[in-house]
Order: sequence, then C-alpha cells, then structure tokens
Amino acid sequence: MLIDGKKIAEELRGELTGRIAALGEAGVVPGLVIVVATEDEGSAWYVRSLVRAAGKLGIQARTVELPTDADAATIRDALARAGADPEVHGVMCQTPLPAGLRLEDVGSAIPPEVDVDGANPVSLGLLASGSADAFPPATAAAVLKILKHEDTPLAGRRAVVIGRSNVVGKPAALMLLAEHATVTVCHSRTADLPAVAKEADVLVAAVGRAQMVTADYVKPGAVVIDVGTNATPDGGLVGDVDTAAVAEVAGAITPVPGGVGPVTTMLLMSHVVTVAERRRA
Repeated sequence: MLIDGKKIAEELRGELTGRIAALGEAGVVPGLVIVVATEDEGSAWYVRSLVRAAGKLGIQARTVELPTDADAATIRDALARAGADPEVHGVMCQTPLPAGLRLEDVGSAIPPEVDVDGANPVSLGLLASGSADAFPPATAAAVLKILKHEDTPLAGRRAVVIGRSNVVGKPAALMLLAEHATVTVCHSRTADLPAVAKEADVLVAAVGRAQMVTADYVKPGAVVIDVGTNATPDGGLVGDVDTAAVAEVAGAITPVPGGVGPVTTMLLMSHVVTVAERRRA
C-alpha cells in the first residue's frame, strides 16, 4: 500500500485553516522568516514552496537573503534579529550553508521558542528530555505523524532508522522511542545493514542515497517511511528506497514525491501557528 502524504497534508491544512482564522479574529497573523545563504537550486525550490504554502494559509512568510559566502557571525546575527521580532513566530535556517559551516554552528542563535524546525541544539535536548515545549525538525515530526495517521502500532515494536543526522535520524529515533518502540539507529558503519534493517517492523530511510534500500532490507509486511529526496539526471526526484521493489514486500510505504514532503510542509506551518497561539494565550 502506498501511503498518500498529500491526503494527510490536506487534512492538516484543514485543521490549520481554522486555527489561523481564530488567530486572525484576535488580530494575530502568524509570521515565518527563512534565512538563506545558498544558491543551491533544490534549496531555492524548497524555500519558494514554503513561502507559497504559507501564503495560501494566511501565514506571512519572508526570506532573508545573505551572501553565499556569509560567515557564521553574519548568519547568526540574521537569525537572532528575526527571532527577536515580536511579529515573527517561526525562524528557519535553510541549508546547505556556506562552505565549512554546519547548521549546529549557527542554529543556536535561533531562540528555542521560535525554533520551528528544530535547528537549535537546545531543541534537540528538549526533545530528548521529553519536553512538550520542544519543536522537533518538521521532517522527523512528519515521520511520526504519518505512522500515527496510518494507525501503525509502535509500542513494543522494532523500529530501525537508517541515518543519524540531527535533522532527521536522531530526532525521529527519539520520537519513536517516546512512543515505546525499540529503536535501532543505523549508519554507514553498521555491520550487515540489510540484516539489521530486515528486523524492523517500522523502517525509516533517511540516509540520502538514492534507492539504496532494496527489498533485501525489508521484513515482509513492514511499514517503510522514505525520507530521501534525491535529484535524478532528468530533473526528477527519487527517495532512498527502491519503491517498486520494496512495495512487493512491505505492508505500506511512502512514495517520493508525495509522501513525507507534503506532511513536512504542513507540520512546519503548524509549528509556526503553535508559537502564535502560545503568545496569545
């Protein structure tokens, strides 16, 4: 079964419309700022899609464009300024960053209360501690949202996450653990990766390698969440999972595109709205 991420996103959109309307009646317009210091085409496309999605919902979204050779201090200053603006309810730092910089080098400049995409290491710490105030990275949150929407049993089940990034792998593992799954995090040095992955009732592929996960990695009937977004030479997009082959084995799988991506966008917008609601309360 292919899991329809677009349908889940539309349901979230409906919920958000009502929440944003309620804020509007109180004179509050949710605001999002995205700081960009890259000319990467894929990133530019993603940022434009976020701004469009925000506009359709009634969220004021704008970008802060920085030089592609901006240093850490410049990026941190832009993030801190955005975070200090009372009309801004969410701040994002778009990657990739200029050469030599990592998100961890600048993300701490985003105040945790408006860190809607979990870039500040403090946010990851709050997530690890089980704090309800934490905003996990939207992509990791989308993984859990999809699993819950599909009524996927998690408590006591074996979950395997392929990928250990601070953006997806680690936070997704923490969120699965909070749902009482038994979680294994795999990476490039994991011995006999296919065998480990094949033990999973829930398999999350977030490694960034096109179609790396084949049917040999998948336990019959497992739920497979494909987080990968890898460009193809013809301008298309494929995930980290060989969807056609894995679909013959898995019980359910998210396609790329149309799976995790649309849900990620709506959850990011939901985080912005949550900040606005918290400030209004």
